[in-house]
Amino acid sequence: MESFLSWEYMPLIPPLLTLVLVVLTRKVGISLGAGIITAAFVVAGGSITGSLSLVWEAFIGIFIAEGAINTWEAFILIFLTMLGIMTAFMNMSGGAKAFTNWALNKFKTRRSAGLATGILGIIIFIDDYFSALITGQVARPLSDKYNISRAKLAYYVDTTASPVSVIAPISSWGAGVMGLVAPLLIAAGLTDISPFQAFLYLIPMNFYVITALIMMFIVILTRFDIGLMREQERKAIVDGVVVDEMREVPGDTDEDLPSVNSSSSQALLVPMIGLAATVIIMMFITGGLEAGAWSLFEILENTLVTHSLIAGGIVGLVLSLFYYFRYTRANDAFGPDKIWLGIKTGFKAMFPAMLVLTLAWIIGNLISQLGTGDVLGAMVENSNLPVSILLGVVFVVACIMALATGTSWGSFGILIPVTGEIMISLGETDLLLPAIAAVLAGAVFGDHCSPISDSTILSSTGAGSNHITHVLTQLPYAVLSASIALVGYIILGFTSSVWLSLLAIFVLLAVVVFVSKAVYKPIEKPAQ
Repeated sequence: MESFLSWEYMPLIPPLLTLVLVVLTRKVGISLGAGIITAAFVVAGGSITGSLSLVWEAFIGIFIAEGAINTWEAFILIFLTMLGIMTAFMNMSGGAKAFTNWALNKFKTRRSAGLATGILGIIIFIDDYFSALITGQVARPLSDKYNISRAKLAYYVDTTASPVSVIAPISSWGAGVMGLVAPLLIAAGLTDISPFQAFLYLIPMNFYVITALIMMFIVILTRFDIGLMREQERKAIVDGVVVDEMREVPGDTDEDLPSVNSSSSQALLVPMIGLAATVIIMMFITGGLEAGAWSLFEILENTLVTHSLIAGGIVGLVLSLFYYFRYTRANDAFGPDKIWLGIKTGFKAMFPAMLVLTLAWIIGNLISQLGTGDVLGAMVENSNLPVSILLGVVFVVACIMALATGTSWGSFGILIPVTGEIMISLGETDLLLPAIAAVLAGAVFGDHCSPISDSTILSSTGAGSNHITHVLTQLPYAVLSASIALVGYIILGFTSSVWLSLLAIFVLLAVVVFVSKAVYKPIEKPAQ
């Protein structure tokens, strides 16, 4: 215990404190605030004035970096504001109501509504932020109609955001991963494998993503509700309450907003499609301009995601206003004051998510200064563990690192080079790609579950679920998936057989289905 409390391990304390407080208090603001204060105090060496200065600098850094506007964090906050206002106007124009009525004719059961949401999330794979926000916004009216809890919707959204992006070659993630893998292939003498080929080899070895996606479809098809998710689903099915009434819900527009009764689903679909198409087009345009070249790999490696989101947000907002004026111009109940009401309501709906994101970015900045990731990376590098279990260890460390820091990319950047060096120095080049896959899988698990992860926060926002409710209800499924994935990596380390590992994973998932049917009976609405 004494050695753990030494200064060497102090960078681990603030993120661990934050995670513990989130679970104990279930109040994300208080938990992040305590983590921020603790992290600043450690970085400042115990100086109170230094701690306050660090927190202020981290806050200002969200908006201004190196004397210019921070186009990453600031643009995301602007996009969230536009999305909230856009949603308010789509509701007022009657688009959301009309879309729900249309969707009810296409998807007639809770199961089909869940499948539609999961498949939509997989289709929107080009970027995790984009997927998290759009999938939830589009699917929410349908899931509400069939009394699917917002917590379960957020689980579907989150499971198809980062996990799908990390195995999609044609995505903002794919290009970044290839860039990290390329120098290791050269160092290992694997010059006959291109970065793109290496990425394709990594896909079947990303056991967490495969397991998490299959787990999601098991939940949809068998109604496998466990832990706090079962409580949320019971409220939704039995009482018709889809949100956690005890906690603040982001992304929900005011129920008192007036709405046009005779409208068209176009008032929702056209703004959403316009937003999506613009974002995708702008990602390719900005990537090509930044790279100065037009090859697909270079475009995706250099794409400006947040600039593209802003462009898409503007187009979507303009289109939502167009349909608002189209369907309300003959209605005397919609005067100029209702435009201001829509703007105010849209901003208020997104403010809780923007506040949590801001706090998460501040603590992320301070954790980066602490060097938490470096400490965990050094623990892997200095371990003298048998090679056969090293894949499992790397996976676990990546899980912990991303969970504590809230960033999968930060974990990639630290652990992929470290893990690569270990495998090359041991002469285990055959395990280089499996080890990288273990890092990717573990980092995505941590990012998937961390309460301070951007994509987790945005998944809560897109689905309109309380953030901590989403984190705690999703956690049992993610941990179960990660445990099965860990078995796969241990088998892979001992046998070097991807197919044997996958077979073991599928067998364990089959056991989950069998047990779920035997132990967890689907929740049914009582007969009237």
